[in-house]
Amino acid sequence: MHLEIPRIVLGTSSLGNLYQAISQQDKTAIIQEFIQQTDGIPVFDTAGKYGAGLALESIGQGLKSLGVQPNDVIISNKLGWHRTELKTAEPLFEKDIWKDIKHDAVQKMGYDGILECYDQGNELLNGYNAQYVSIHDPDEYLAKATDNTDFDKRYREILSAYNALFDLKKKGLVIAVGVGAKDWRIIQRLAVDIELDWVMIANSMTVHRHPKELMIFMIELEQRNIHIINSAIFNGGFLVGSDFYNYNLIDKESSEGSELFKWREQFYELCHDYRIAPAQAALQFGLSAPGVKSIAISSSSPERLKETITMAKGRVPNSFWQAMQQKKLIADNELLRRSILQ
Repeated sequence: MHLEIPRIVLGTSSLGNLYQAISQQDKTAIIQEFIQQTDGIPVFDTAGKYGAGLALESIGQGLKSLGVQPNDVIISNKLGWHRTELKTAEPLFEKDIWKDIKHDAVQKMGYDGILECYDQGNELLNGYNAQYVSIHDPDEYLAKATDNTDFDKRYREILSAYNALFDLKKKGLVIAVGVGAKDWRIIQRLAVDIELDWVMIANSMTVHRHPKELMIFMIELEQRNIHIINSAIFNGGFLVGSDFYNYNLIDKESSEGSELFKWREQFYELCHDYRIAPAQAALQFGLSAPGVKSIAISSSSPERLKETITMAKGRVPNSFWQAMQQKKLIADNELLRRSILQ
């Protein structure tokens, strides 16, 4: 299936108050800036997990206040998290990263559970409906399995959830069905059992981390005409200065944390030598990875969003990537040379 997804998709975790609370006025300005910067139909990537549905509400409010017609945008809702009442001082579903949110969330899977997430998502969008749908974090759902029997049960629930999504597609209620996950190996397994229209690979194919096995898989997806969206290409903000790596706070004193910060320091030094912003290098790498058709970017301000989109359209010289390989900051293999050294 050929999908008309632009080269840049707006990730909306920041609209759910990831790491910091943002006013609705600023969120609307981000939405407006993205629409203005997009060639073709803007695609918004969102999820019930983002601020326990806050991102969905913010998108609906922002689009409505801007007078945007539902057919003039595409909303991709990653399903599997359902808003619930907040009964504790802080939400329990994902601690410490969502700020100033008024609800909690629980995972729901299976045929009926995923339809509940779909219906609630459309309600929160308030006049806008998700045209693209997917299962969000099937890897996290499977990781909670207590044993092999429980794992198999959970996997069957995921397949049942996909049956529901494909029924929505047959009824013409959605256009495309995909998956969004951090563990690409779960995407690889699902791609065997399900005819996916698109995949969103998060945290896994970045300038810092890019396993060869994943590159081979991405080439296979391209050969099957499955649209690849590369997401979280800054490793949860770490590549652009955050102390969070893939949304987990890094202990600088640990051996793993020390290695991460050492790599980033060397990366920054090389970027400085070539007068390249680290964000631009990460963006260019994310876009150049094998089979990638789109990247998802998120921003907490319209000015930063515009700057990021401008950088994504720029060009990083091949000499920079060659220097990255010489310093062993990125892999040196034929697959990577063919994709970034063009």
